[in-house]
Amino acid sequence: MKILSELDLGNIRAAGVQTGNPLIKASRGRSVLTLVKHSNTTCIRDHHSLGDPRMMENFRLAPEELCFPIIQSISSDRCQHSSAFAIILTTMIRTIEWTDEGVVRIDQRRLPTHELYPVFKTHDEVAIAIEDMVVRGAPAIGVAAAMGIALGMKNSQAASPEEFDRDFHRVCERLLVTRPTAVNLFWAIERMRWAFKHSRREGASIDEIRKQLVVEALDIHREDVESNRRMGIFGAELIPDNATVLTHCNAGSLATAGFGTALGVVYAAVEAGKRVRVYADETRPFLQGARLTAWELAKENIPVTLITDSMAGHFLKSGDVDCVIVGADRVAGNGDVANKIGTYMVAVAAHENNIPFYVAAPLSTIDLTLGSGEQIPIESRADEEVTHFRGQQVAPEGVMVANPAFDVTPHRYVSAIITDAGVAREPYDTSLKALFEKKE
Repeated sequence: MKILSELDLGNIRAAGVQTGNPLIKASRGRSVLTLVKHSNTTCIRDHHSLGDPRMMENFRLAPEELCFPIIQSISSDRCQHSSAFAIILTTMIRTIEWTDEGVVRIDQRRLPTHELYPVFKTHDEVAIAIEDMVVRGAPAIGVAAAMGIALGMKNSQAASPEEFDRDFHRVCERLLVTRPTAVNLFWAIERMRWAFKHSRREGASIDEIRKQLVVEALDIHREDVESNRRMGIFGAELIPDNATVLTHCNAGSLATAGFGTALGVVYAAVEAGKRVRVYADETRPFLQGARLTAWELAKENIPVTLITDSMAGHFLKSGDVDCVIVGADRVAGNGDVANKIGTYMVAVAAHENNIPFYVAAPLSTIDLTLGSGEQIPIESRADEEVTHFRGQQVAPEGVMVANPAFDVTPHRYVSAIITDAGVAREPYDTSLKALFEKKE
């Protein structure tokens, strides 16, 4: 078996596939791939994508058909016939990527009708993308901020270390003010600050620091995917077979660097062979559940039923739901959870009906410096998100609007917090600290 370590199209598995035949979709595969033989070169064609050629040994990814390949490992093994291969591929929804041109990010505002990947070429464009929710989800915001800093310093015209220091401070300050609730934003910026200071102490040149910042941003990206997969494995053990899961907002691949937090638990359960169905709250006012979660689950061939937010209590009471799983934007040291507005009422309804309410959040989302959720800053967003939908007015002119983006669920309603280091339960002020110590 020959491992091409820089290529990865993810969780599709096919063996003995004849050249020219499409690979069969597997549990999380969303691409239909075909092997095409051209003399000594095998082309792998993805019929759902466009552009970006790559070459690795005997594999050529057809440039006219392959876009943003998420490629880390392709395994190939000659079968008895020269035209047949055994192939293991893994596919994830592409969310964010570092390129020579800038930061490439799927525009979540345009989903589900348009799958677009704009390139953000300055740190300010990345900051605006976070503010305008082109990028959303706490882990994804952290990754985007790290890449934004690396991009800002790549573009810096500083001629001296002192000017470079000032530029770095300015870039960090711009990204710090984008979204106040998602703690991953501040965690990622601190990581980038540490990398910058460490390089300066080591006497690195400006060009060397630029390169190190890119490396750090890519490490944050990679670690997020790895952490989500670990979290999924821990969480999958809590999901019974033939389960119906209710979720709120979007906490899947789109909200992270890949795989997801709450939906990552669902994906891991499915990969473990369990049958899982999902109720997705639409999640007003930005409709992340309707636009993003339903789209993402449909791509993964996982049965999903879309419901309005006001229907959640009905289904929780009816006995149709086995558990609730949500993500988080910040978790306080006592286990209080800030998540998308509407999460609190789902937690209360789940508690009333004796249904487990799980939160999936990496340790980077847990803020041990805060004693309770009362200290978590809650972002208020524009009135137009409530009074308008895609430019169309749906409320009377001049009506007063309240639009908090998040609410806080008290820890007494949380059955368990699933992290990348294990599962925490009450008392959270000790169990969460123990997970941090375990990871160290």
